[in-house]
Amino acid sequence: MSKEERNINFMAARKPLGMLSIALVVISVILLVTRGLNLGLDFTGGTTIVVKSPVDVELSQTRADLAEAGFGDAVVQHYGSPKEVNIRVAPKDSVDADKIGYVVFDVLKAGNGDLELLKVEFVGPQVGDELRDESGTAMLLALGLMMLYVWFRFSNKFGVATVVALFHDVIVVLGLFSLLQWPFDLTVLAAVLALIGYSLNDSIVVADRIRDEFRNTRETDPVAIINGAVNQTMTRTINTSLTTLLVLVALFFFGGEVMKAFSEALIVGVLVGTYSSIYVVTNILFMMKVDKEDFLIPEPEELDETP
Repeated sequence: MSKEERNINFMAARKPLGMLSIALVVISVILLVTRGLNLGLDFTGGTTIVVKSPVDVELSQTRADLAEAGFGDAVVQHYGSPKEVNIRVAPKDSVDADKIGYVVFDVLKAGNGDLELLKVEFVGPQVGDELRDESGTAMLLALGLMMLYVWFRFSNKFGVATVVALFHDVIVVLGLFSLLQWPFDLTVLAAVLALIGYSLNDSIVVADRIRDEFRNTRETDPVAIINGAVNQTMTRTINTSLTTLLVLVALFFFGGEVMKAFSEALIVGVLVGTYSSIYVVTNILFMMKVDKEDFLIPEPEELDETP
């Protein structure tokens, strides 16, 4: 369908969807304050055990053995080769921190007598707290730099609208992780930072088209102008989102436990980011009373050559 034929009135739903966005953000903030995030071992500290077997190790069986012994929250993954396994477990009140690694090794050795212990390391909660604080700082810094870029790339109104959309996406994704108590570790943090870049890119495509429409059309109604711009970018937005989601769904089903949380965060993020690039950005622009004067190119000043 050509852009001349497509004339979907996306802006007709902007007000109820704007209220939905506000509700989602408020609920997400309440969840983050009351329930918090289910922080993984990267942030809370714990013990890392590396073991080696003369044969390939089945991760599913290892997880089952650990769960039966009371370590159901252990993170298990191959470590360089299928014969080596890295296990991370959270601290337990019933086991001394300096002994928990050997307890885990004894559990695994009971099912595989040829298992060899390569390494046991304990990471205290203080390191996790520092990592959590530095991760939050990195996220805020990324959002701030994005705002500066958009501010200079377009105008101050677009800068505000785009950054509000970015905050909206991050808070809603974190709120869902809080609601469902999905584990939040460094892999998920990487997904959130990737989401910031994805959402910004999508918002810039829409913003660029809106700016061109304000400058080139004879239409004076901002609602009609923005609606036309969204129609023109919709094919690109859908194609980009669908191709990204195909990769993420493949990672979710075939990437193993390590990539599951990463793909979950980005699947939700892509859906929320696609929505926000249309309805959150445009609603903020309407609130700031965007009009054609915001996009006028200033006339170059003529120099008076008279001495």
